[in-house]
Amino acid sequence: MNKLSTILQATGTLISLIKNMPNIIKGNKDEFAPNESYLDKNSDLNNKKILFLGSSITYGAASKGNSFVEFLNKEYGVDTIKEAQSGTTLAGKQNSSYVERLKSNVSTEKILDGFVCQLSTNDGRFNKPIGSISESYSTYDFDTETTIGAIEFIISYVKENWDCPIIFYTCIRDKEPYYEFLIKKLSEIKNKWDIHIIDVCGNKIVNKLANDDKTMMADDAHPTQKGYRYLYTPIFSEKLNDILK
Repeated sequence: MNKLSTILQATGTLISLIKNMPNIIKGNKDEFAPNESYLDKNSDLNNKKILFLGSSITYGAASKGNSFVEFLNKEYGVDTIKEAQSGTTLAGKQNSSYVERLKSNVSTEKILDGFVCQLSTNDGRFNKPIGSISESYSTYDFDTETTIGAIEFIISYVKENWDCPIIFYTCIRDKEPYYEFLIKKLSEIKNKWDIHIIDVCGNKIVNKLANDDKTMMADDAHPTQKGYRYLYTPIFSEKLNDILK
């Protein structure tokens, strides 16, 4: 992606956010924020240590830094590790990429009950080569300059260091060819590696709720606190409970 297209893309996002600002303010009211007084002490997720790796949607870029991760922590008792940075990609050798942050910022001495990774919407935006699924299972064999290579490296790295359930999740997003193709490839990766997928993007109920209530989303991809409370968190609490119990 050249400098001009990057600027235009950022400008378009900014215009969209400004246009939606009244709905964003409503969706980020304190009443929708994660609340420890709602803690479900009987949740099977209590004290489960889960690492969450991602970018802006895992971080909560349009929701005061609160994403489904904070909801799971405060209201379901999950012992969360959040490694999220906005605007980052799965692929790449730069320090901000998913691969490099996973290697550099997370101690392999920690014991994990689960690992959750965002299927980034940024790789397509930054024209990362999508790559192809390898026949190998070794961390040394994957091209992490490609998105699929990065995904396979992350899976192999997590299996090697923690041997815990691995979950990738898709994000609500307007139809975009790169992301749609990546989701299809993720299903093939699932079959190879025996991982789990939480398909938020393909959930018809969630997408209808988001379309019907404009205060749940800041733009086509980023939820407000209300969106995390009513769209993302119910799916994650249910699916993670099923996978980890």
